[in-house]
Amino acid sequence: MTAHLLSIIVAAPALAALVVLLLPSSARLAIRVASLAGALVSLAGSVVALASYDRHAGGLQRVEDVALVPSMGIHLRLALDGWGGPLLLLTGIIIVAGVAASWTLASRDKEYFVLLLVLVAGVFGVFVSQDLMVFFLFYEVAVLPMYLLIGIWGASHAVPAKGPFARAWRVFSVGDKQYAAMKLTLMLLVGSAAILVAIFAMYIGAGARSFDLADLAAAHFDRRMQLWAFPLVWLGFGTLAGVFPFHTWSPDGHASAPTAVSMLHAGVLMKLGAFGVMRIGMVLLPEGATAWMPVVGGVAALNVLYGAFCAMSQSDLKYIIAYSSVSHMGVVMLGAATLTPEGWNGAVFQMVAHGIMTGLFFSLVGLVYERAHTRSVPLMGGFAHVMPGVAAFFTLACLSSLGLPGTAGFVSEFLVFLGAWHSGHYAWAIPGVVGAFITAIYVLRGTRAIFWGPGPSERFHALTDARGTEWVAPIMLGVCLVLFGLWPRVILDSIDTGTTAWLARLLAVGGNAL
Repeated sequence: MTAHLLSIIVAAPALAALVVLLLPSSARLAIRVASLAGALVSLAGSVVALASYDRHAGGLQRVEDVALVPSMGIHLRLALDGWGGPLLLLTGIIIVAGVAASWTLASRDKEYFVLLLVLVAGVFGVFVSQDLMVFFLFYEVAVLPMYLLIGIWGASHAVPAKGPFARAWRVFSVGDKQYAAMKLTLMLLVGSAAILVAIFAMYIGAGARSFDLADLAAAHFDRRMQLWAFPLVWLGFGTLAGVFPFHTWSPDGHASAPTAVSMLHAGVLMKLGAFGVMRIGMVLLPEGATAWMPVVGGVAALNVLYGAFCAMSQSDLKYIIAYSSVSHMGVVMLGAATLTPEGWNGAVFQMVAHGIMTGLFFSLVGLVYERAHTRSVPLMGGFAHVMPGVAAFFTLACLSSLGLPGTAGFVSEFLVFLGAWHSGHYAWAIPGVVGAFITAIYVLRGTRAIFWGPGPSERFHALTDARGTEWVAPIMLGVCLVLFGLWPRVILDSIDTGTTAWLARLLAVGGNAL
């Protein structure tokens, strides 16, 4: 069975979705048990895959290859590299936590769990695909269900129409869940179109009639082609990663999505974009990547500051975390742009750390909203008196967000800033550190106002702490934040193995452009 471990990890959620589809809508417990079983199989497989990865041998391991369209060189080729193991683990943790957080869903739960499981099957597929066309297909499978998940199960909210664009906001119903779902889908589809153009450019340029990533990495693409193809990959995948100014779908999507979808959206889906930029753009187009790095790094530094300032100005709790994600994803791209081992290790570690942190944030925001029926920070206060467990885990997430030593957030940000400094890009490192300082301001101010400020008003005295399955997500994710903060080697050794291989190739081929 372990010979096909990667296939099992990818297929388990899809098979669980099929089982759920065949169950009657009235079998609500069976639907949840089947969904959780599929998620747990993938999580267990991810743990085995990461633990058994030979860090000394490195390279691609557990290779599985099935020809899909031999005439075009398209294969279902799955393999595990140093980056794939930690990202599979992240996805497994988030989907198990997400299913548990959705346990009390009241409407159309059958269709909801089917879409959720199909989405996560696509995410697993992206992280282990070694065929560029299959990589892209899994990527689309992961992105498209978001439209229905937000459009049907999401929540609309009032956004005041102010300023010169007030009329446009009213016309487009800004704040409505349908607006958020459509905006997300259209922007990501435009990004996908850019990616597809770059994919066919590489396929034709390689001349090998193969989409295999190893074959494409061995090909020498014309420098002029790389100079225009890399921006397509960067902005195409970067749209999903929240790269400024193509990030605007993300806060609206976060704010309108149901709890588990927000967890997957921020915790995993945004990482697909950053992973695509690094694994496809930087590894396959090294000369284009090195030539464009000043722009990538500059925009990443802007992302860090812009997202932090926007988060600090919000009063809606979900929008605070959404813009915080834009800032933290800027840290990922900043680490990638350094082209140093520390920066790349920090970028991938930040994908994992931020994924767990935002998953924890959104699971707790969902609990608070279900009980208080508001996400407005000024209306809250003193919730720690009535929900101490939620307050404790929310504070832990805040401390990881600001990079407190002993949490996963500190490890990733330290490595990224160290890489920026070693690369001589002080103009990137300084905004990054300033962004971390601003993050400390808004997360501490927010958690104090919600949980540790004046006691709750009469309308909030009936609030209760998490109960039953609601504890699963906070405990799982909170433990991981501390575990990866105190023992980073559990995933960092694997990440470093992948970084060493991919970065060495990039610098060997594209180093003359630096």
